[in-house]
Amino acid sequence: MSIIFKSLTESLVYQKLSELANQPYDLTRKHALQAENRLSRYVCRTELLDLHYATERLDDHVLDLLQELADELQLVDQFKMMRRGAVLNRIEGVDSENRQVLHTACRDLFCTVPAEPNATGEAKKELAKLKEFLENVDSGKLCNHKDERFNTLIHVGIGGSDLGPRSIYEALRAYGLPGRQVHFIANVDPDDGARVLAGVNLERALVCIVSKSGSTLETLTNEKLVCGALRKAGLDPAKHCIAVTAEKSPLDDPGNYLQSFYMHDYIGGRYSSTSMVGAVMLGFSLGLEHVMAFLQGASEIDCHGEEKNIRKNIPLLLALIGIWNHNFLRFPTAAILPYSQALHRFPAHLQQCDMESNGKSTDRNGRTVTGRTGPIIWGEPGTNGQHAFYQLLHQGTEVVPAEFIGFKQSQYEVDLVVQGSTSQQKLLANLLAQIVAMAVGQSSENPNRNFPGNRPSCLLLADKLTPRVMGALLAVYEAKIVFQGFVWNINSFDQEGVQLGKVLADRFLKAINDMSKSSETLEGAFLNQL
Repeated sequence: MSIIFKSLTESLVYQKLSELANQPYDLTRKHALQAENRLSRYVCRTELLDLHYATERLDDHVLDLLQELADELQLVDQFKMMRRGAVLNRIEGVDSENRQVLHTACRDLFCTVPAEPNATGEAKKELAKLKEFLENVDSGKLCNHKDERFNTLIHVGIGGSDLGPRSIYEALRAYGLPGRQVHFIANVDPDDGARVLAGVNLERALVCIVSKSGSTLETLTNEKLVCGALRKAGLDPAKHCIAVTAEKSPLDDPGNYLQSFYMHDYIGGRYSSTSMVGAVMLGFSLGLEHVMAFLQGASEIDCHGEEKNIRKNIPLLLALIGIWNHNFLRFPTAAILPYSQALHRFPAHLQQCDMESNGKSTDRNGRTVTGRTGPIIWGEPGTNGQHAFYQLLHQGTEVVPAEFIGFKQSQYEVDLVVQGSTSQQKLLANLLAQIVAMAVGQSSENPNRNFPGNRPSCLLLADKLTPRVMGALLAVYEAKIVFQGFVWNINSFDQEGVQLGKVLADRFLKAINDMSKSSETLEGAFLNQL
């Protein structure tokens, strides 16, 4: 498949979309949401998720041009290439990672012929290792020195090795195995690790160290912190620690670890939650059956993402709506607002996944980009957010497009009727009310009570937040991010922007260490490094 990579601003339809952006669809005019069956037509459905987008500032003409854009830039063809092993983690003519991008292969387990059989074969090997490991833990064959079963796992990683797994664990705690608990240590702040270790019975704890390179400074520092605590408690770290790392990395050491699970160069950290990075922790906390359901949901969206009709492809449509809002309507940020407390860490994961992927100013041809790339991503769960930052969303001078996430049923199904409705009904009522209020606004003679409206939003809605739905939700956002990177013609799979800070931190660390041996002040050490 031959593709000439070009960007949004080089496309033939760019000017047409720019002209339409001068007069976007007016959500505040009378009956705007009811016109031409808009509410029922502007829905993209799958078995697990529906995307409702009637409250976006677009119409059929805009959608048709976005379809032309997707076709012209061959977005779905590029997505297919990625899933089949094309080397897309690269920039033409300059030094780069030069790798395949195959996080989707980790869950491509449910069809006869996977998109990239070799990578999926490697994923199956790791799942087989995980199955045996979990069986040994569950049966007590693998236990502590007192023949007691492990009931706690401490997950040690940072960035993509923490945010994704942590957000999914929190999302699916309702499905956890009885008596099992997971704790996370990520920050190099010593108080983070100390707080976790103070509340854990180390005798019955496994420690999962996650680092692809085996050399991440924060993770290795926290590994030593945890192993020191194990030794202080009279325990042998080699009988409590497991590793998720690249094969033959410094962490792949049978003498120091009970078990090593492998991740590969073609899986980026922020896209690694469906690899062993997330699967080991989820397998311990939920059991392998729920892990497989999680992977299946993600796989279903991966296959769905190959649909070329944008009106039938949720991640592609979500990506193009984001392009319309960011590049044409010129909104600099986007809020992700889940109406589910279980998803309280999901916006933080998506913030990293999106902003580390698409916060770029060089295109795949090594040129400076000519338009906007990734927006600022942020968010918190409702309804708490309504009592915090929604004031700005409704009446502020900054317009913030919102992506709401909601569920018809609660996870635990423990609820009560107060004043004629259940808490879940109240949650949904608040969610729908916010969407409509942002769209249509309110006119008032009192300017303080005037709501301008025309605040665009969309809604991802599912019946219930299950492991399979969580996998689908994760894959929707991963694919959305990838599609937008293709539109901007940037490499969404490296992260050179974090490297300079690391290099400077090493210099400052040396200066701070030297300072402790002399009378120099912290301010002096800082100035000497400038």
